[in-house]
Amino acid sequence: MTSLLVICTGNAARSVMAGAALAAREPSLTIVTAGTFSVDGQPISWRTREALSRVDLSSRSHRSQQITPDHVAAAELVLAMAPEHVEWIRREHPQAAHRTATLKRLVRDLPSDGPITERLDGLALHTVALEPWEEIIDPGGGEVDDFIACAHEVVALVDQIVDRLR
Repeated sequence: MTSLLVICTGNAARSVMAGAALAAREPSLTIVTAGTFSVDGQPISWRTREALSRVDLSSRSHRSQQITPDHVAAAELVLAMAPEHVEWIRREHPQAAHRTATLKRLVRDLPSDGPITERLDGLALHTVALEPWEEIIDPGGGEVDDFIACAHEVVALVDQIVDRLR
C-alpha cells in the first residue's frame, strides 16, 4: 500500500488526527486527508492542535479540503472515520466502494497475510452492512477534552492497523 485517502466530515479533527498518526508511523505512505462536507483552506482548530500535541503529533501545515474525484482515484484505500463517510463514498464515488472502509472495521476485520489488495478484496467492502459501532465520535463542537479523547482513540486504532496496511 502506498496511498491512502483519510476522510471525515469537515476535515478538521478526526481525519487530521488519523492522517498525522499514519504519517508518523509509516512515512512511506502518501496520505491525503479530506472531508465529505468541508470548507477548503481552513486551518485546524486550537482544540485539534492541542489534542495532537497530547499524543505527540502535529499537522502544522494542514488546510481543510473537500474530497475530489482525483483524491478518490489516487487512493488505494479510502479510510473513513464513520459509517456515514463510507455511505457518502458509495453514493458519490461508487467505483471506490470496494476499497473504502471505516478505520474500526479494518482494525477488526483486515487480515494480516497476503497482498493488501487481495485482503481488501476478500472483505467485499462494497457489500458490507455498516454498523453504529464503526463510528469514531466527532469531537466537533465539544470541549478540548473531547478532542484529546478522540486523538487517543484514533492513535490507538492506527497503532493496531498500520502494520497490516503494508
